[in-house]
Amino acid sequence: MNEIHNKSKIVTRFAPSPTGFVHIGGIRTALFAYLLARQNNGTFILRIEDTDRARVVEGSLNHIQESLRWLGLEWDFGPDKPGSFGSAIQSERLETYLPWAQKLIDKGLAYPDPYTAEEVEAFRQKAQEEKRPFLYRDHRPETFGTWDGKTALRYKVPEIKRYEWVDEARGKLSAGPEALDDIVIIKADGYPVYALAHIIDDYNMGVTHILRSDEWISSVPRFMSLYESLGITPPIQATLPPILRDDRTKKLGKRDGAKDVLDYKKEGYLASALLNYLALIGWNPGTDQEIFTLAELVKIFSLDRIQKAGGAFNEEKLDWINREHIKLLTDEEKLSSVIEFLPEKIKQSKYYSPEIMTRALDILTERISKWSDITVQGEAGELDWIFTDNTIDESKLAWKNSTLDESKKYLNEVQIALETIDEKNWTKESIKDIIWPLTEKYGRGEVLWPLRFCLTGMEKSPEPFTVMEILGKNRSLERVKKVL
Repeated sequence: MNEIHNKSKIVTRFAPSPTGFVHIGGIRTALFAYLLARQNNGTFILRIEDTDRARVVEGSLNHIQESLRWLGLEWDFGPDKPGSFGSAIQSERLETYLPWAQKLIDKGLAYPDPYTAEEVEAFRQKAQEEKRPFLYRDHRPETFGTWDGKTALRYKVPEIKRYEWVDEARGKLSAGPEALDDIVIIKADGYPVYALAHIIDDYNMGVTHILRSDEWISSVPRFMSLYESLGITPPIQATLPPILRDDRTKKLGKRDGAKDVLDYKKEGYLASALLNYLALIGWNPGTDQEIFTLAELVKIFSLDRIQKAGGAFNEEKLDWINREHIKLLTDEEKLSSVIEFLPEKIKQSKYYSPEIMTRALDILTERISKWSDITVQGEAGELDWIFTDNTIDESKLAWKNSTLDESKKYLNEVQIALETIDEKNWTKESIKDIIWPLTEKYGRGEVLWPLRFCLTGMEKSPEPFTVMEILGKNRSLERVKKVL
């Protein structure tokens, strides 16, 4: 048996249309399909559904592949990896749909559309005036001509009935006759519509499980009717809940801030964090654990934990998860990303060096949610104390009730103490050990505030022991002496 048609092997697919950027809703569908396939040593297919030629956007195909590759959702078959079924791009598979369309014609279940667009619009207007739903089947011709392939081909619904089916995520579902109609299955341009094309492709590609968004539920009866007429057993279906706006009033769309997935990459989010967060929107791991790697998600994912209710997309929660994933990186990985996102003016500084970057790494990463925060901090001057020669406003040097002379007196004693530390032992621990007795003698604020301020020139900055460790002995003492 062909491996792709081995029904004991789970085969899933992500089948986007190349009509623009991929946003998070599509990526979550791809993620769940990927997890199900990988968990069962199955096959994950990236199929491009581009039969609606008017909506195809140039560059979208590459964009889709780049997005999935960044996220680590590698496919077994796709646009660049044909399978035994041929191409994974629908527009390159046109010859596979016509025999199935002919099968319906031979059964008397498909006919050429005899009406013009103007006539169909007149039917629609009349139905609207009579306050009833427009159904094409109400205008089905009594006799059919021979289809020449130059006009649209419509499916003749053989039986108007209620359909019931089992959804792996939502249980038993049903829809009545109002969902059925004589839909177009091949357009006048020769391209099949989604309803026919996805059924044929899923069959030819051996797809066993379809994961799709909730907007398709109302169309399932039409698909079920086509499955019956074509003699194809439907794959297992699971409907995913919608991703909602943060206020939960409606689905998250482009107008509500749904971004291109690669925008998250540009903003410095980790792919692992974005996948982790998307997995938790509409799916419950069954434990209190919230931080997962992709490998961990593969192990614990299950269709029966997909929720029915929609989940809100909250960027603050994404930021928190991203911070947790940053903590899981090695220092080398962190350093590489920090350097990538540092403003160019900092990289050109005379003080910029691998050594100072290594010493400053913890400070640079402790307050960020994503790598672009580094860019923002650098452009706002928050990192100038590391990479420039700072200037001091002496009017802000004294702590509360201390005078400027008193503050300089304390700084002078700090300088004398710091001179005794050997450069090889210049660590925040050794610096703290030698300065702390002065804070006990004169007061913590009285000593540490002017010290920190003369080192950074900022009212809000890291504590002075860490600052001096990063700056090194010479630069630290130079700044104290400059104020004195």
